[in-house]
Amino acid sequence: MSKPSLEMINSRPDDATLLADETKYCSFGDTVHYVEPPKIFDGCEGSYMYDKEGKAFLDLQMWYSACNFGYANERLNNVLKKQIDTLPQCASQYLHPTKIELAKTIAQGMEKRFGYEGRVHFNVGGSQCIEDSLKLVRNASGGKSLMFAFQGGYHGRTLGASSITSSYRYRRRYGHFGDRAMFVPFPYPFRRPKGMTAEEYGEHLVAEFARLFETEYHGVWDPKVGQAEYAAFYAEPLQATGGYIVPPRNYFKGLKKVLDQYGILLVVDEIQMGFYRTGKLWSIEHFDVKPDVVVFAKALTNGLNPLGGLWAREELINPQVFPVGSTHSTFASNPLGTAVGLEVLKMTSETDYEKMVMDSGAYFLEGLKTLEKKHKEIGEVDGLGLALRAEICTEDGFTANKALVDKMVDIGMSGDLDWKGTKMGLVLDIGGYYKNVITFAPSLHISRQEIDQGIELLDQLITRAKKEL
Repeated sequence: MSKPSLEMINSRPDDATLLADETKYCSFGDTVHYVEPPKIFDGCEGSYMYDKEGKAFLDLQMWYSACNFGYANERLNNVLKKQIDTLPQCASQYLHPTKIELAKTIAQGMEKRFGYEGRVHFNVGGSQCIEDSLKLVRNASGGKSLMFAFQGGYHGRTLGASSITSSYRYRRRYGHFGDRAMFVPFPYPFRRPKGMTAEEYGEHLVAEFARLFETEYHGVWDPKVGQAEYAAFYAEPLQATGGYIVPPRNYFKGLKKVLDQYGILLVVDEIQMGFYRTGKLWSIEHFDVKPDVVVFAKALTNGLNPLGGLWAREELINPQVFPVGSTHSTFASNPLGTAVGLEVLKMTSETDYEKMVMDSGAYFLEGLKTLEKKHKEIGEVDGLGLALRAEICTEDGFTANKALVDKMVDIGMSGDLDWKGTKMGLVLDIGGYYKNVITFAPSLHISRQEIDQGIELLDQLITRAKKEL
């Protein structure tokens, strides 16, 4: 689909009617309104969303990195259409070819990358797959329910996922979480202590974590029996909602050494950073460590029929320890999702996505650096592949400036930016500890011309926003 057709424009209610109905009939609990009134879109293609009038909005967040391969990707859409005419539904108690082929492809890829045999377990979306991983970890550890996780980490909004997500606001209304994780600092190079290099900062945080095991009185380790109270450490290699923070390259290697020493599993959340967002199939590959469990979702189906899953080492997930029915969903391994997921992996094996994404990311980052030099309110730009960030600050280049970011989002969604005499919009996502970081997750197929367009529109945004505040 691209721009909405005239027939579509004339057949649907106008925006005012739809928004009035949304106000009356829709739960506000299942969405986030970033602007008021909320924007209604009617079409999408490639790197763009379109409103009812056909106005283009360049999307630099691609549905929170669910559509890595562009909106309405023809190859992937055609696989979905074909599967609808072949085997659109199949109860998960039965088998179908693409489930087995997709699991095999992922598992063989993991063995090649990390050297471990393992198996793949499917579910519908990221939060559900995190829930399944928690069950798997609890089972493997003899029922231990406590986990380590990062401050600033985000793993979903189901009850179990909320317990390992550091933001209290996701738990506040739902009672006490007795199994809440112990949250430890994530290495945030831009806001590190003065006098430390990024690498020294990473080493410092690893040493601080290791100190928890020095004595029983730190509450996580019993030296008499050599056992930790915590079963696993849940980690995003790059924090997503936390602001696309890229940790020092030495950090995870040091952390994994501590975890291995004390028998604690490393569960890597690749829900937003997987499938070449950072230039590797899995973002953890950049950091030279071997995970015990990997959770994935989102871009596996390019935002089409929802599908996610987890991979775990064989000793954690084989049928003797994790038997039939250990955790189950009606729509797990649905044939529409597995068919598209298998095609995604075929497609990425045919093209050097690593080089493509790293080259495009470097080009995009250079554009952001030109803006950083021009606008002192941009405190830092950074990124890995096409997971990029711009930290928006006050004129001191450090103090978080949420008001400026909010104004930029409003202007971008107004559709009132100028591109060579044509009005258009810009779709951004905001994250970070202080909600002042623009997190960029464009299509992995974004062209150089579209990157240039994005940089020009961002320049307009920040220039106008500073004047209007």
